[in-house]
Formats: sequence, C-alpha cells, structure tokens
Amino acid sequence: MKNIKEVPSLVKRPADGHKGTFGKVLLVGGCVGFSGAPALAGRAALRSGAGLVRIAVPQAIQPVVAALDPCYTTIGLSDDDGQLSSKAVTELAKHLSDNDVVALGPGIGTGPGVKDVLLSLLAVEGLKLIIDADGLNVLSQCGGPGGWLKKKKAAVVLTPHPGEMERLWKSVFREPMPDDRTECATRFAEKTGCVVVLKGAKTVVADSGHIYVNTTGNPGMATAGSGDVLTGIIAALAGQDLALFDTAVLGVFVHGFAGDVASALHGQVGMIATDIIDNLHAAFAQVME
Repeated sequence: MKNIKEVPSLVKRPADGHKGTFGKVLLVGGCVGFSGAPALAGRAALRSGAGLVRIAVPQAIQPVVAALDPCYTTIGLSDDDGQLSSKAVTELAKHLSDNDVVALGPGIGTGPGVKDVLLSLLAVEGLKLIIDADGLNVLSQCGGPGGWLKKKKAAVVLTPHPGEMERLWKSVFREPMPDDRTECATRFAEKTGCVVVLKGAKTVVADSGHIYVNTTGNPGMATAGSGDVLTGIIAALAGQDLALFDTAVLGVFVHGFAGDVASALHGQVGMIATDIIDNLHAAFAQVME
C-alpha cells in the first residue's frame, strides 16, 4: 500500500476548450423535503469546473430544484410518494450516454425505487459512479451472496461518513469494523475494488494500492450539506480526465481548503455549506499547474 502525500494538480485549460471538454455530470438525488441537497451538489460541481451539470430528481420536486440555480439543467423522473420509483430506471438509462460521470445520493431517500436505480447503475460497465448519503445506506442493504458486489461493473467512488461506513462494512464483512480509520478504508477498498473516501477529521482516501490522509478542513465544516458539496466536487473532477483515486484526493483537499478559507473569513460557528462553495475558487487556485 503506497502512502500518497502529494495532491494532484489540474492542468491549465486549453484556449479552444468548450463545455463538452470539461466534463458532463449527471447528479441523481432529492426527494420531497430534501430539494436542497442535489442543488448544493450541482452548484458545487459547477464551481469545480464541470462544463455541464444535469440534476435528475423526482418530478414532484423538479420545479423547486430548477429554481435554485439557473446554471444547471434538470430532469424529472417518475416518483412514488416523493421518492424515485422503479420506473426511473428506464428513464435514467436514456441519459447515461450523454454524461461522463454519474453521482447518486444527495437527498435521495431509501425507498424501493432508489434501490432499483442504484443497482441498475452499478451494473453499467465502465460507468464512473459516485455514491453518497442515502445511496450508501441503500447500498448497505444490498449485501450478502448475489448482492451489490456481484452486480458491480461500474467504476465506483464511495463517500461514507463513519456511521455509513459501519453499515457498509457489515454488508461485506462478518468481522467487526476496525477502529483504525486507515485500516478500515484500506480493507474495504481492497475487498470491493472501490475508491473509498472515509469522511471526518483527516478524511482518508483509499483504493486497492494507495492511501491518502487529508490535511485540510476544520470543525466548522460539520454542517448540513457539506457532504453534498463534496459529492459535487468529486463528480466534477471525475469528468475532467483524472483517475478516480486522484479525483477523490483532489476533491477532499479542495473541499477542506475552501472550508479553511471560509473559516478565516467568517469563523467556524456560522459556517454553512454554501460558504464552502463560495470559496472553491481560492482552493482551485492552489492546485492549478
């Protein structure tokens, strides 16, 4: 296992680039009562350099999500009681070829239709797929023989906080989860073939051969929506020709750096998720070649 200390850089953008050059991101999330989560992820993806961002949400909340930012577009999917229904599987499949990366989870809920959508995306060969929030909780319910690992063909990044990690661990391993965060992330990455982003103080990023412990961030970032922002950042970077491990490392670094800038400007107590988004420009200025 190689310990990585250097953060990847983004190359300077070509003068003849266009919105297709910098990645097309599809974010899948939201349910009634949680319209803000996919909107935060979408805005963060835009601020992280994605050329085009589409947000696929239940039809019940599409007008709300569309009104929160004019810079992304929205897709309305079939819903059942405000969460995605199983019909959304077919509807979403029509959009996959038009995008470079898919992120699922912010505000999505845990209904049966969400499970069907998640498992259908996992089975898409070569799809770059970021899974966060309730997407992880649904995933943890799909373990055991013939479970999600058997179905996985996508290239996957998982972004759990410690509670979500514990539930995921139980879906794959029979022994207790290690207390050591680095060991936990490393073993889970090796077992599943996923890139694991174990969030928290000193976020750990691991794949089957590399480990990175983040050095940026502060307690003010422990606020609702911060994880949705990270999802949008990682999704945007995954559409810009970085390897998925490098994408995750750079994503957690700039997320934390932007939080540190926000803390220096406004303090930690009053920090909210949009403060992180508003300071992403300063973070990316540090990592451009």
